[in-house]
Amino acid sequence: MKALIKDFTNQIAHAIVIGNSYSPSEKRRKISNVLISGLGGSGIGGTIAAEVVASEAIVPIVTNNGYFIPGFVDDETLFLACSYSGNTEETISATHMAHEKGAKIAVISSGGKLKELAEKHHWDFIEIPGGQPPRASFGLSFPEVLYVLHAHGIISKKFEKELEAGIKLLDTNETEIQKEAQAVTEKLFGKIPVIYAADGFGGVATRFRQQVNENAKMLCWHHVIPEMNHNELVGWRTKDENLAVVLFRNETDFKNIQARMEINKQTFADYTNTTLEIWSKGESDLQRALYLIHIGDWISFFLGEKKGVDIMEVKVIDHLKSELAKL
Repeated sequence: MKALIKDFTNQIAHAIVIGNSYSPSEKRRKISNVLISGLGGSGIGGTIAAEVVASEAIVPIVTNNGYFIPGFVDDETLFLACSYSGNTEETISATHMAHEKGAKIAVISSGGKLKELAEKHHWDFIEIPGGQPPRASFGLSFPEVLYVLHAHGIISKKFEKELEAGIKLLDTNETEIQKEAQAVTEKLFGKIPVIYAADGFGGVATRFRQQVNENAKMLCWHHVIPEMNHNELVGWRTKDENLAVVLFRNETDFKNIQARMEINKQTFADYTNTTLEIWSKGESDLQRALYLIHIGDWISFFLGEKKGVDIMEVKVIDHLKSELAKL
């Protein structure tokens, strides 16, 4: 896993090459909405992509994390099936339904059943390198979502320069990123992380939670500000030093969000002595998201290493899949 995290920017660079080779079929089809379907490490790229392009996208982009699809899906829907293995049963189910509704389908995968279906039904297929855990392949899969959106005229191609700038940003700051990740790890070790981010970076917070779950084998939770100010904030009533708040922050967060975070910190201080702030770097939301994702990945790795767990294993998920296969 350490080598895979180190390879993050190389993955992005490779993804740029793959993305530029994508030429969609049915270029003239009208697209009125987008549905991105995927789960776990395969699906989170769609969630983050939808957030970083929200202010630019000319049609609604919705994400889906289950077996079924919304009723709005029709022949004017662009449906992205994101499954690293190509065998995620929920994504396959949703893709079949989208096909039955006449949606334009594009698959992002390393192969598997979805590749077979793409070849059978002549769906667009963007193949990414396989052979590693989905959660360690974000740098390969996430950019392809952006390239598909661009190819169908939903966003411009400015994201490519931001990806390239993101590579430079992370490579330049790699030593500092790992140093901060190790410092955060020391303060999080033995505690339950409670992760908060500004609206628009909820996917980044989700990604960090997922990585802590899988790499460090730890429970934690996340929420988004301002939504948590209307519910979860009231739940802070019992002092518990086992909790550690992690705030993902950007200097460009809306001023009212910044104010809310500062006020929230006062509340957290009444119930835990551990509140950590991780500030992003970058000149765009895409770059800032990549920065926070990368440092979060390192924290999850260092936590797993410090706990002495097998960072790669996900036996409980394998068991679940084997039991489901018996149905």
